[in-house]
Amino acid sequence: MTRLGDFGRIAVIWLVTSTVGMVLVATVLAPHLPPGGASTEASGQRFDNEVLTLVSVPIVAMIVVYFGYVLIAFREREPSVLADGPPIRGHMRTQTIWIVVTTLTVLFLAAFGTYELLGGSGGGQGPNPAFVPAAQTTAAGVKREPLQVQVIGQQWQFTFRYPSFGGFETAQLVLPVDRQIELHVTSLDVIHSFWAYKLGVKADANPGVDNIAYVTPKHLGSFDLRCAELCGLFHGYMFDTGRVVSGADFAKWVAGQRAFMQPVLKYLPPFEHSYLPEPTIRGG
Repeated sequence: MTRLGDFGRIAVIWLVTSTVGMVLVATVLAPHLPPGGASTEASGQRFDNEVLTLVSVPIVAMIVVYFGYVLIAFREREPSVLADGPPIRGHMRTQTIWIVVTTLTVLFLAAFGTYELLGGSGGGQGPNPAFVPAAQTTAAGVKREPLQVQVIGQQWQFTFRYPSFGGFETAQLVLPVDRQIELHVTSLDVIHSFWAYKLGVKADANPGVDNIAYVTPKHLGSFDLRCAELCGLFHGYMFDTGRVVSGADFAKWVAGQRAFMQPVLKYLPPFEHSYLPEPTIRGG
């Protein structure tokens, strides 16, 4: 076998393996990649994971095919012959192809990741977001402002305030489906991290800081909430379940919460985007 023939066979096997692998990833694996499709942001993150997986398939295939071929085609068939093969001093064509291909791959991933990140990824963007999603419009063409929900981390739970409905505070996170949500994440004590995995949202909760993240739920159902930052002794117990409900059910829930919380609303501090309560240092 000539060297050209070996490289040709490797290229053909690699091409077939890569094509089959990419088709399987796109049709079988992609629908099950995390974090799913429960929100617009989660669907975008799943698409990003699909692209990254597709890019990695030809790279992994090249490594597996090349080493597999070498182990089979160039194995020592005469155990009595112990002489080393001819030394390789360099191969300009191979080195050039390697540098060009790897450079283009890295540049593509950098450009793609930057574009996707600037397009909104469900992460916290601080008090002055660089990316603000386009406002929703109703069927009548009326601009619809995002629903503001404040997420307050504290040892060891999250509570939520709804400033559009009198600023009541509750331990339940309920969101309307197909409604753009503007989350204002902050903390009363130490650093927490608000993580709604199924919604594709993660934002640090820092005391005295308003960290804004956007999410648009797409499906009815429940989702898990967790703190993703070690925040003290009972950090492991800082989890809960939120719900995405219809617009009508959300309105009923808000009315019920406002009625239930009415007797204690006067004790709540005025709504602010961040708080520095007294005492400023809490136990734990």
